[in-house]
Amino acid sequence: MSYTKISDKIERVDARTKARGEAMYVCDMSLPDMLYAYMVRSTCPRGKILKIDVPNLPKGYKFITADDIPQKGNNELWMISKDWRAFAKDYVLYVGETIGLLVGPDRTVLKYLRDNIHIEYEMEEPAVTIDDGIASKGGPMFPEKGNNVFCSLYCEKGRPMEEVFAEADEIFEETLETGYQEHVHLETNGAIVTMEDGKFVFYASAQCPFYIRKSIAGILGISVDDIIIRQCTTGGAFGGKEHFPDVLCGPLLVAENVIRKPIKLIFDREEDTQFSVKRHPSKCVYKTALKDGKIIGMDAKVYYNVGAYLSSSFVVLQRGIFHANGVYNIPSTHLVGEGIGTNTFPTCAFRGFGAPQTIFAVETHMDHIAHHLGVDPLEFKKDYIIKQGEETVTNGHIIEEVKLPEMLDVITKESDYWRKAKEYTPGCGKGIGISMYLHGGAFTGNGEQAIIKAHARLVRTGDKVRIEVGSTEMGQGFQTSLRKIAANTLQLPIENIEYNNPDTSKVVDSGPTAASRSTMIVGKLVERAAEEMKRRWDEGDITTEVEYEHPEGYPWDQSTFRGDAYLGWGWGVACVEVEVDKLTNEVKTVGIWTSHDIGHAIDELIVHGQVNGGIIQSLGYASMEKLENKNGFFRQKRMSDYVIPTSMDFPRQFYHLQENPYPWGPQGAKGMGELVFNGADAAYVDAVERALGTTFNSIPIPPEDIEEALKKNAQ
Repeated sequence: MSYTKISDKIERVDARTKARGEAMYVCDMSLPDMLYAYMVRSTCPRGKILKIDVPNLPKGYKFITADDIPQKGNNELWMISKDWRAFAKDYVLYVGETIGLLVGPDRTVLKYLRDNIHIEYEMEEPAVTIDDGIASKGGPMFPEKGNNVFCSLYCEKGRPMEEVFAEADEIFEETLETGYQEHVHLETNGAIVTMEDGKFVFYASAQCPFYIRKSIAGILGISVDDIIIRQCTTGGAFGGKEHFPDVLCGPLLVAENVIRKPIKLIFDREEDTQFSVKRHPSKCVYKTALKDGKIIGMDAKVYYNVGAYLSSSFVVLQRGIFHANGVYNIPSTHLVGEGIGTNTFPTCAFRGFGAPQTIFAVETHMDHIAHHLGVDPLEFKKDYIIKQGEETVTNGHIIEEVKLPEMLDVITKESDYWRKAKEYTPGCGKGIGISMYLHGGAFTGNGEQAIIKAHARLVRTGDKVRIEVGSTEMGQGFQTSLRKIAANTLQLPIENIEYNNPDTSKVVDSGPTAASRSTMIVGKLVERAAEEMKRRWDEGDITTEVEYEHPEGYPWDQSTFRGDAYLGWGWGVACVEVEVDKLTNEVKTVGIWTSHDIGHAIDELIVHGQVNGGIIQSLGYASMEKLENKNGFFRQKRMSDYVIPTSMDFPRQFYHLQENPYPWGPQGAKGMGELVFNGADAAYVDAVERALGTTFNSIPIPPEDIEEALKKNAQ
């Protein structure tokens, strides 16, 4: 049987499992003569490789390394930059760096061989924390950089900060920090590579199939068209499968080029926890100038721990800086961001993409200023809410009407915030906290127009229409939402709209499934293609294809990061009520109320699920998801010691959607997948602080951290 026929068979089997309400993941797939692969990884955070002892390999087993790349200078994955090596050679930069790939027919034998490969290192002092990196202690071995600052940028508006600080009555300064966070997607990372008609074909659990082609083609010096990516049913991603599949597929491509048999690489849960990308830890130093009890300026220095390779960190840092004032219009601001290289596993995309770190920081900072001034945090913060037409930190303007005051009215009424905030005295064991937040939809500035240039295509056959885009379903409900957009526009039953997992050889590139852009941007493209098809319906079986068009009159300068960074923002309010047991330091969340402006909801049931999930994920980030890196090694390795929230940990949520249609979105919709993560953490911390009469400057705050804070208060 040829591989082409095998591919057809897999598609038929997948269709049958979907019809039964089942899903076939990469780990469920099997091809004739398929081999298995295990990664051999570095156990040294920084050092030179002196010797690799490989046991005698049985017949049919191979150890693939950088030496198997035909052209020796091509050992690079092309993500946003080309600094991540497919294989470590001569030196290693972090624990878990891929040194080789063991391939063979029996997984038990492969595990034995992997455990008996011995690597000798000349160890060097690593940089692990942001402070290590800032001090250039140890650090990644990139002598051409001269230091550990991998990327940097700044934004400013208003008067010079020296002038503002000189005028201030006082300067309120504090440092706020966030830790790592693990994605914990339902399905671990995995991919299969094979050959079909002279092309390399990957079945991958991935968010961005076209990213993988671009990233790995250069390793063999081949065209991206010689690589086909077939996205499989993907059991969750949250950003963890945006660029990281490249790290699996690059070595697999080299192995397939040598072996020419199907090869399957699947991480187990412990591998996925220890050896995959995480959310960036952050350190934010805020200095706020106060005069007569009012904010007249804010300066922030933001550091993100990017790990040993840049990956997507510069773009993550950009979004962090562009959100560093939160929902507030501060008269004068100066914001500086630096991505600090360390000898830790590279960090990458995670729901919110850099915004949650700085939004947590600015919200908590504003709360602390309010407590310092002796006023209610919400009463203080609402005076600074940015309005339509006002200037953003990038010297652009808020184009849409900001509905936060109306949303606050809903949430304060439903939660009874004002009564409880007065009744729950600091330290009484009960607390209620509230936060406001935002998220810029789609890629920043001219990213959609100049970099992505997304396309969407519809194909009509009879009364059926097929959507052909590269955007992916990963549990967020996009296949349903996109089919509804097409069906509503064409006035067809949704059953007549087909939208399958993308195959890069069969669909157009609609850009990555990231940045809260899928419904907002790709959905609009599909709506436009459907409108054209509707106008031409009498022509019979036709194909329509459209390209992204940026609205005119909203400039952006990519060289200076000035202008309208985002045309549409999502807006949110979260209120959290807690009770704290002062004996055990356990926190019980007794109420959650949220409101979100996402323009218009295409499918409210899907949105409700996103809100519930995003809020709980944010609360886990704030309360319990502790992930520590000691000397380059993650201490939490499995689900038994990395704790995530379940449905039993938090109460039923009240949720409200604020209608505010977006003129350039399909049926008025904006992005919302990341927005719903961005603010509940700060509301939770606000509530716990009020309940205990103390302050916290970092998250998460599990019971042991609460105990330490109370001890300090008692001293």
